[in-house]
Amino acid sequence: MLPRISEEITFRKLEILITFLESGSLARAAEKLGTSAVSVHRALHSLEAGTRCALFRLEGRNLQPTDAAHALADVGREILQRMDEGINATRALAGYAAERIRIGSLYSLTSGTVPSMIMALKTRKPDVQAELILGSNADLTQRLRDGTLDAAVMGLPDGATDIETHALFEDTLYFAAPASSPYARREAIDLQDCTEERFVSLQDGFVTYSRFLDAFRIAGFEPQIVMKTNDIFSLMNLVGGGIGCTLLPGRVRAVLPPSVRLIPLQDRYAVRQTIALCFLRARERDPNLLALLAASRTLRLSGS
Repeated sequence: MLPRISEEITFRKLEILITFLESGSLARAAEKLGTSAVSVHRALHSLEAGTRCALFRLEGRNLQPTDAAHALADVGREILQRMDEGINATRALAGYAAERIRIGSLYSLTSGTVPSMIMALKTRKPDVQAELILGSNADLTQRLRDGTLDAAVMGLPDGATDIETHALFEDTLYFAAPASSPYARREAIDLQDCTEERFVSLQDGFVTYSRFLDAFRIAGFEPQIVMKTNDIFSLMNLVGGGIGCTLLPGRVRAVLPPSVRLIPLQDRYAVRQTIALCFLRARERDPNLLALLAASRTLRLSGS
């Protein structure tokens, strides 16, 4: 059974004792600690109550520490140092201010946004190693909650009150068709003309798939999906190979295969995605996450 320590003995009071012994007076100790001499005096006498022995003797108007006070201070220094080391070790195991940061990302953000963010983070935290983990919005959200991710760059999660979100940019979905398709020559696509068309899509859980369904909900019919895949690059290749058409976010334009064309949807079908940096609210003061947030704000200001 662990020994029971008096509630009168606290880390803060040990800090006050050590500071008093090192500074030599109540006034100087109070100045260093940002408190009043009365508060310092009260804390020192509270330690006497907690240890149930005299730690000081009064000489005129001055408190003089006894050998017992110096002995308690020596133990206090060791305790405070050990606790500080323990807290740092605990935070490192939990991923707080550790030497690595685990960043989740949608596949479609790995061609520009996320690499730029990691490079911007490295200028602020050169010793922090970034680990990139890819997945769907649903996967990344669960990983944040499980503690296997520190942050994620993904579509804005719906109704996730436990997750802090910082919007980076908004993206519009386009109709994606083979370059040889008649659709490729149109200025805009009316989805109601595509009721007999074959479509390919991402799996459930991806924000692009959710917006894909939103657009067809507006069109008033359920698309004929002939194949699903787990990453957006495979999806583009399926379109380029003539398997079917799909809807893709504009951010993939820079890595679009030559065999695929993006065509705007008519305004009534316009659906947008908000891409955000996300992390648990409980970790909003983590220095690594604050540095990542600062990096993301720089990217947003520069239009990345």
